[in-house]
Amino acid sequence: MLIAPPADLPDWARRSVNLADPRLGARALYASDDFFADVSRMLNPEPAVFIPGKYDDNGKWMDGWETRRKRTAGHDWCLVKLARPGVIYGFDVDTAHFTGNYAPAVAIEAVSAATDDPDELAKLEWTPVLASTGLGPNAHHVLKVESAGTWTHLRVHIYPDGGIARLRVYGRPQARFDGAGRNGLHDLAALENGGYAVAWNDSHYGSVANLLLPGRGVDMGDGWETRRRREPGNDWCIVALGAPGSIARVELDTAHYKGNYPDRASIQAARVEGGDERSIVAQSMFWPILLPEQKLSADAIHEFAAELAALGTVTHVRINVIPDGGLSRVRLWGTPAA
Repeated sequence: MLIAPPADLPDWARRSVNLADPRLGARALYASDDFFADVSRMLNPEPAVFIPGKYDDNGKWMDGWETRRKRTAGHDWCLVKLARPGVIYGFDVDTAHFTGNYAPAVAIEAVSAATDDPDELAKLEWTPVLASTGLGPNAHHVLKVESAGTWTHLRVHIYPDGGIARLRVYGRPQARFDGAGRNGLHDLAALENGGYAVAWNDSHYGSVANLLLPGRGVDMGDGWETRRRREPGNDWCIVALGAPGSIARVELDTAHYKGNYPDRASIQAARVEGGDERSIVAQSMFWPILLPEQKLSADAIHEFAAELAALGTVTHVRINVIPDGGLSRVRLWGTPAA
C-alpha cells in the first residue's frame, strides 16, 4: 500500500521546495547506524512502499532509514547535505510502514558549511531548528519551524533508534545565478533557482513541481499531466520565478507524452506585487501574453525565442495547455533583474 504525501499540506509547505530531494543534489553523508535500511533511502522523493516477504541479509527490507535496536546509552543520528543552501520552513517526517519499529522522537539541527566531511562538520556549531518532537507509527508528521538563516546541512537525531521512511525539508533555495546556463541565460523557473508551483486547476496524473526539475523526465509519471477534459476550456498552472527577470527563451518538453500531450500551449506572464494565491489566480486570466498559442507534438522539446513578446521583468507565468494533457519539463531561460 502506498502512503502518499498529505493532500492537505499547508500553504507554507505546498509552496516550498523539498531541499532534501536527491534529484536536485541532496544526499545523505553519514549515519551512526543504518543496519536495517540505508539512510539514503530516506531521501527518495517517491512515496515509501512496503513489500511483503522481501528480506535481505540483515532482516526485513524497509523503504527508509532504519537502525538496529540500541542496547547502549545514546541515540542514532545522520547527516544530510541539502540540495541547495536555503531557508527552512518545516519538515515532513514520514514513518510510512514503520509500525513497531518507527523512531519515537526526532530533533533536527542545521549548519551552513563549505565542507561535506563528517569529521569537519562535527567541529562546527550547529543550530537547533526542530526541538525533540514525538513521532507516531505509519504517519506523516508535518512540522513547521521558525528558522532564521540559510542552511546547507542537517543533523537528524532519532531517539533512541528505529526508522523514518522519508524526510522532506520544505524551504526555499537560495537562488544561484553565478554560472550562466544555456546561451548565457539562467532557467528562472528551475526549482534549484527558487522557482515553485503556485496554483493549478488539475494535476490528476502528476505534480506541477515536476515541470521545474532538472534533466528530462524519466517516464510519463515524471511530469505534469491533467485528466481528460470533457468540458470547454483548457488546463493551466501558475509558476513563480526564483527571481524577477526577463524571459528570452522558452522550452516546453513533452518527453514520454505520445498519445496524451497537449495539442497546443501558450504562456502568460506578469510582474506580481502583493496579494495571495486566490488573487494571483484571478489576475492571471488577464496577464499579457508572453508566448502566443503554439502547436505541440509528441515526445519532443519545443523551443521558442522569436515568438516571445517583450514584457520586461516578470515574476510569475501562467502555462496554458490546450485543451489538456501532459508536459514533462518547462524551461524559462532569461536574465535576472538587477
